[in-house]
Amino acid sequence: MDFKLLMIFVDQDRTDRVLDAARDAGATGATIINNAQGKGLEPHLTFFGLEFMAARSVILILVEARRSSAVLEAVAQAGELDESLDTGIALELDVSRALGLSEHIKALSKEHPLN
Repeated sequence: MDFKLLMIFVDQDRTDRVLDAARDAGATGATIINNAQGKGLEPHLTFFGLEFMAARSVILILVEARRSSAVLEAVAQAGELDESLDTGIALELDVSRALGLSEHIKALSKEHPLN
Protein backbone atom coordinates (compact mmCIF):
# COMPACT_ATOMS: atom_id res chain seq x y z
CA MET A 1 0.00 0.00 0.00
CA ASP A 2 1.35 3.44 -0.94
CA PHE A 3 1.23 6.37 1.47
CA LYS A 4 1.68 10.14 1.38
CA LEU A 5 2.62 12.40 4.26
CA LEU A 6 0.59 15.58 4.48
CA MET A 7 2.11 18.42 6.48
CA ILE A 8 -0.22 21.25 7.39
CA PHE A 9 0.96 24.42 9.12
CA VAL A 10 -1.92 26.49 10.54
CA ASP A 11 -2.77 28.83 13.40
CA GLN A 12 -3.75 26.81 16.45
CA ASP A 13 -7.31 28.12 16.36
CA ARG A 14 -7.82 26.38 13.00
CA THR A 15 -6.45 23.00 14.11
CA ASP A 16 -9.74 21.35 15.06
CA ARG A 17 -11.42 22.45 11.81
CA VAL A 18 -8.54 21.04 9.78
CA LEU A 19 -8.54 17.74 11.70
CA ASP A 20 -12.30 17.31 11.30
CA ALA A 21 -12.07 17.99 7.56
CA ALA A 22 -9.19 15.52 7.19
CA ARG A 23 -11.12 12.76 8.94
CA ASP A 24 -14.26 13.47 6.88
CA ALA A 25 -12.15 13.19 3.71
CA GLY A 26 -10.69 9.81 4.66
CA ALA A 27 -7.74 10.38 6.99
CA THR A 28 -7.57 7.87 9.83
CA GLY A 29 -5.37 9.81 12.25
CA ALA A 30 -2.92 12.65 12.72
CA THR A 31 -0.04 13.86 14.85
CA ILE A 32 -0.23 17.44 16.07
CA ILE A 33 2.77 19.49 17.14
CA ASN A 34 1.54 22.55 19.04
CA ASN A 35 3.25 25.86 19.73
CA ALA A 36 5.37 25.88 16.60
CA GLN A 37 6.58 29.28 15.45
CA GLY A 38 7.73 30.57 12.12
CA LYS A 39 8.22 33.66 10.03
CA GLY A 40 6.24 34.45 6.94
CA LEU A 41 6.76 36.65 3.94
CA GLU A 42 6.27 39.84 5.94
CA PRO A 43 6.87 40.38 9.68
CA HIS A 44 3.94 41.27 11.94
CA LEU A 45 5.26 44.07 14.13
CA THR A 46 3.65 45.01 17.43
CA PHE A 47 4.37 47.84 19.81
CA PHE A 48 8.02 48.67 20.37
CA GLY A 49 8.75 47.17 16.96
CA LEU A 50 8.73 43.61 18.27
CA GLU A 51 7.71 40.87 15.91
CA PHE A 52 4.59 38.91 16.86
CA MET A 53 4.64 35.22 16.07
CA ALA A 54 1.32 33.50 16.78
CA ALA A 55 1.26 29.92 18.00
CA ARG A 56 0.95 27.50 15.11
CA SER A 57 0.18 23.83 14.80
CA VAL A 58 2.06 21.43 12.60
CA ILE A 59 -0.30 18.61 11.64
CA LEU A 60 1.20 15.43 10.21
CA ILE A 61 -1.15 13.04 8.45
CA LEU A 62 -0.02 9.76 6.95
CA VAL A 63 -2.69 8.92 4.40
CA GLU A 64 -3.23 6.23 1.82
CA ALA A 65 -2.00 7.61 -1.52
CA ARG A 66 -5.32 7.25 -3.32
CA ARG A 67 -6.99 9.42 -0.65
CA SER A 68 -4.30 12.07 -0.36
CA SER A 69 -5.68 14.54 -2.93
CA ALA A 70 -9.12 14.57 -1.32
CA VAL A 71 -7.67 15.01 2.17
CA LEU A 72 -5.27 17.74 1.04
CA GLU A 73 -8.06 19.68 -0.67
CA ALA A 74 -10.31 19.31 2.38
CA VAL A 75 -7.71 20.61 4.83
CA ALA A 76 -6.81 23.51 2.53
CA GLN A 77 -10.45 24.54 2.38
CA ALA A 78 -11.09 24.05 6.11
CA GLY A 79 -7.94 25.96 7.05
CA GLU A 80 -8.71 28.70 4.51
CA LEU A 81 -5.11 28.38 3.34
CA ASP A 82 -5.52 30.45 0.18
CA GLU A 83 -7.29 33.37 1.89
CA SER A 84 -4.23 35.46 2.79
CA LEU A 85 -0.47 35.34 3.23
CA ASP A 86 -0.53 34.23 6.85
CA THR A 87 -3.24 31.56 7.04
CA GLY A 88 -0.88 28.60 6.62
CA ILE A 89 0.34 26.07 4.11
CA ALA A 90 -0.12 22.40 3.35
CA LEU A 91 2.17 20.10 1.43
CA GLU A 92 2.32 16.49 0.34
CA LEU A 93 5.39 14.28 0.45
CA ASP A 94 5.92 10.82 -1.01
CA VAL A 95 6.60 8.13 1.58
CA SER A 96 9.04 5.55 0.32
CA ARG A 97 8.68 3.28 3.34
CA ALA A 98 6.62 3.17 6.53
CA LEU A 99 6.73 0.69 9.39
CA GLY A 100 4.28 -0.03 12.19
CA LEU A 101 1.22 0.17 9.96
CA SER A 102 0.22 -3.48 9.51
CA GLU A 103 -2.93 -3.18 11.66
CA HIS A 104 -3.89 0.08 9.95
CA ILE A 105 -3.48 -1.53 6.54
CA LYS A 106 -5.67 -4.47 7.56
CA ALA A 107 -8.39 -2.09 8.76
CA LEU A 108 -8.19 0.04 5.62
CA SER A 109 -8.31 -3.05 3.39
CA LYS A 110 -11.49 -4.25 5.10
CA GLU A 111 -13.17 -0.85 4.80
CA HIS A 112 -12.07 -0.14 1.24
CA PRO A 113 -10.84 -3.27 -0.56
CA LEU A 114 -8.70 -2.79 -3.63
CA ASN A 115 -10.46 -3.87 -6.82
